[in-house]
Formats: sequence, structure tokens, C-alpha cells
Amino acid sequence: MNGMIRIARATALTLVLTLSGPWSGAFAQGESINGEVKKIDEGAGKITLKHGPAKSLGMDEPMTMVYRVKDPAVLKQVKVGDKVKFEAQEGDGGYTVTAIQKAK
Repeated sequence: MNGMIRIARATALTLVLTLSGPWSGAFAQGESINGEVKKIDEGAGKITLKHGPAKSLGMDEPMTMVYRVKDPAVLKQVKVGDKVKFEAQEGDGGYTVTAIQKAK
């Protein structure tokens, strides 16, 4: 039985690492929001996004907002004017982008 528990834990850990890897599988969990990059502030780790409704964040209307980013390295992967799909979550310190990729 102990061996089965180890296998289950290893499988669960592999799944967590796959889903939380550097943005590759991050869109598996939440609502994807369409937006456009309006400003990037690498020094502050923030991005300004103009986007449509974001039901998962309680935003029923389109708006432009400043978001923190979970991983500041992703700010180098997008530029002002890019159309993107992103996910965000609300926390104690405001809203944080947890995943972002250029829209196709």
C-alpha cells in the first residue's frame, strides 16, 4: 500500500508542475480574457491591459486596468499593441495576471 501512495503523490506532483509551468499550460484552470497591451512597466512588474468583460473577476463591462504579473519575465514576451489572451485573479493586493499569451 505504501508504494501506491508514493505513486499517487508523484502523479499529483507531476500534474501540478505541468499545470503551473512557465505559462505553457496555465490556461487550463480559469477564464481566458481577450485584451490588448496598452503599457508595460517592467520595473514595477505591471502591465496595463484594455479588455472585454472578465466575469471571473466580477467585471461585467470592458475596461482598461493595471495588473501586477505573477512572473515579471513574461513582460518581455509581449509589447504594447499586442492582442493577448490572459487569466487573472484577485488577491489582497489587487489583480494579478497569472497567464498571458499573444492571441492568434
